[in-house]
Amino acid sequence: MDALDAWSEFHVAMVGATAALAGLVIVASSVNIAEIIKSTTITSRLGAGIAGLALAIVVGGISLVPDISALWYGVVVLVSTAGAGAFAVHAVLVIMRDSDPRAQAPVLKSVLAVLPVAAYAAAGVAAFVDPETALVLAAVGCIIAIVAAIVVSWVALVEVLR
Repeated sequence: MDALDAWSEFHVAMVGATAALAGLVIVASSVNIAEIIKSTTITSRLGAGIAGLALAIVVGGISLVPDISALWYGVVVLVSTAGAGAFAVHAVLVIMRDSDPRAQAPVLKSVLAVLPVAAYAAAGVAAFVDPETALVLAAVGCIIAIVAAIVVSWVALVEVLR
C-alpha cells in the first residue's frame, strides 16, 4: 500500500509510545493492585485500555511491514480489532451492570472503552475501499487509545484510593 510510506514516521513513533505506555500502565497498576481488583469496573476498564494500546501497537506494527497490501492491512486491522473489541464489550457490560450507588457516568466510561475500537474497526473496513482514509482513521484510533488509557490509568492509580 503506497500510502503507508508517508505515514512511516508516525507509525514508528506511535508503536514506541504505545508500547512504552502499555508497559508503564501495567507496572504502575501493580502499585495499587489490591485496591484495583476490588473494583470489577476498574479492572475491566483497565483491561480495555491496555487492549486498546495493544491494538495500536499491532496496527502500527503491521503498518511498517514493507509492501503490505491494502487487503492484508484491512484483514489484520479487523482481526486485531475484534480481539481488543472483546475487552471493550466486556468492560461495557461490567460498567452497565455496576450496582454501586457511587458509580457515575457509565456512558462516558463505556465510550472510553469502545471509541478506540470503533475507530480501528472503521479503519479496517476503509482499507478495502479507501486506504488513505483507513490510515487517517487508524491514526485517530491510536490517539484515542492513548488518551483513553491515560484516563483509565489515572482512575486506577489515583481515584481508586479516594
